[in-house]
Amino acid sequence: MDEVTLFSTCLGEEFFPSAIAAARTVLERLGIRVNVRREAFCCGQAAFNEGMRRDARELAVRLLDTHRPGTPLVVPSGSCTSMIKVFYPDLFVNEPALLQKVQALIPWVHEFSDFLVNVVGVTDVGACFPHRVTYHPSCHLMRELHVTDAPRRLLENVRGLELCELARSAECCGFGGLFSVKFPEISAAMLADKCKCIEQSGAEFVVANDGGCLMQMGGGLHRAGSRIRVRHLAEILASR
Repeated sequence: MDEVTLFSTCLGEEFFPSAIAAARTVLERLGIRVNVRREAFCCGQAAFNEGMRRDARELAVRLLDTHRPGTPLVVPSGSCTSMIKVFYPDLFVNEPALLQKVQALIPWVHEFSDFLVNVVGVTDVGACFPHRVTYHPSCHLMRELHVTDAPRRLLENVRGLELCELARSAECCGFGGLFSVKFPEISAAMLADKCKCIEQSGAEFVVANDGGCLMQMGGGLHRAGSRIRVRHLAEILASR
């Protein structure tokens, strides 16, 4: 694998630029040339989830015009990856020409951890992070993409890292995009349960592959006065 395009995502651009930089660092250390194109940095998922198909379509068309088959498109977000691979076919179901473009691109779209383990074929990227870490599997990554083992395999090979088990790990953190805004009481209750499990894990850091989950859990832990910090998986893997 000689070259990839890294899709920075809107949450990555706005709130977690260090995660995007870390993903690039990891890929370049593996000898892969990384292109970062910012002409299209939103996949349209938020609009799509709210039924705003016209707005979602506009963003999706921009992405399709920017990224073409032939070069892997690596996405450090399970939710954005699933939007492209799982939900774009629904978005363009009545537009044969655009649907054809989607179907041609899909095989080239990869979530970051899945790309490392199942495309590049590495589980040890030479990282060192001597801390106690617990892992939260984000909903789209686990339920839509069925990526469950790759992040854990990568973490297990980080030198000095102690992987702490997270009770009820498969439960949602309560973010769900605009779900957390439209149903704040339910979201807050789900977050409280998640933060309690994170605290009980004994970890110093909680790791996820999605910016939304990191925002949600990081905010909840901070408001609770916790010393546990959130990190994107890429940031752990870039540590030396």
